[in-house]
Parts: sequence; structure tokens; C-alpha cells
Amino acid sequence: MAYFRRRVVSWNIGITSKIILVNVVLFFIFWILTIINPNFIDYIALKPSNIFSGKNLWTILSSMFMHGSFSHLLVNMISLFFIGNFVERIIGAKRFAVFYLAGGIIAGISFVLLSLIFKSEFDTYAVGASGAIFSLAGLLMILLPRLPVLVFFVIPMPLWLGVLFLLFGLWAISVVAGLPIGNTAHLGGFVIGVIYGFYLKMKYPRKVEMLRMYFTRR
Repeated sequence: MAYFRRRVVSWNIGITSKIILVNVVLFFIFWILTIINPNFIDYIALKPSNIFSGKNLWTILSSMFMHGSFSHLLVNMISLFFIGNFVERIIGAKRFAVFYLAGGIIAGISFVLLSLIFKSEFDTYAVGASGAIFSLAGLLMILLPRLPVLVFFVIPMPLWLGVLFLLFGLWAISVVAGLPIGNTAHLGGFVIGVIYGFYLKMKYPRKVEMLRMYFTRR
């Protein structure tokens, strides 16, 4: 039990920090390339109409490491730092790396498929790590639903409510303000995170219970 606790709360540099570094480096590389040739965005950003035409299929992956602006990158990387490091220490580095990539890819596929329903997204570019981050949040919500968190670093909520607040709150903001937020990608990432969370909960019930007891005790 003592070892388990130390492993969870240890904050050594791991896969999360490496993913953040890759995101930062690729952001500047992609930014320079799109300045040189604005059409280069077709080769790195996810666009449903391209995918349905069989073009640039790799953008389902590459779009995870591209961001629309420095502020977009900053917000996502701060979120990834806190959520990612926590999840990585719980499920392990290798499993985290695989799940992070899978969550981001499924989020991208969700964005593409749901563009058939949300027609406005069919010819829209999607970029960013937020789909993968929502998959981590969905997983953590199932494992530690009552964990106290500060939404926007200010509003105290239990984790389950905070994740749902962000998921649907961002959707509402994008509809009201007309902001280009990849809500369907967020939803796809969140759903796969919840599914994986329930899988871990059923496969490792004792470990999950130990985790909850440690982080929710007062």
C-alpha cells in the first residue's frame, strides 16, 4: 500500500512531459511551414471532407500535435501536465502512452464521423490535443469521481461534475459565441475514456478502491 501511494504521487519526468515537449516543438515547426506555404495545413490538420475523399488520412494522428495558436497550445499543455501526469502515475507509462494516442485518434475519428450530422464541421479543420486530454479526463472521472478539483483553477467541484461541466460548458460557449471548438472530438475522447475507466474498474477493483480511499479520505 505504501509503495502504491508513493508511485501515484511521485512526479518524476515521464511520458507526459515528453508528449508536451513533442507538442511544443511540432507547434513551432508546423507554424513555420504554414507561414511558408498556407496550403500545408491540409497535410497536418484534420478535415472531414479530406478523409471521406481518402486524402491525407494521417492527419487523424498529426492533428493531435498541431494547435491553432500559442494560447491554444498553452491551455492544452497546462491541462495535459496536470491530468496527464496524474493518470500516468496511476496506469503506468506504457499503458498511458498507448491510451493517450488511442484516445486522440478516436477523438479525431469521432469528429470526422459526426461531421455527417453536424454539417458545419464537414469542411472545417480540427487541431489540438484536447480530444486526447478529454479521454484522460473521462478515465479519471470513473476512477476518482469524487476527487476535489478546481475548474479554471477557481471553481471547486468533484471531478465527475468538473469534467461534465467543461465538456458541455465548452459546447454551449461555442454555440452561443460561434467559437470553433472541436466539441465532437471532445465527446469522442471522453466516451472512450469512460469506457476504459469502467474496464479498469472491473479488472482491478481492489486497486481502484485503494486509490479512491487514499484520494478521497479526510
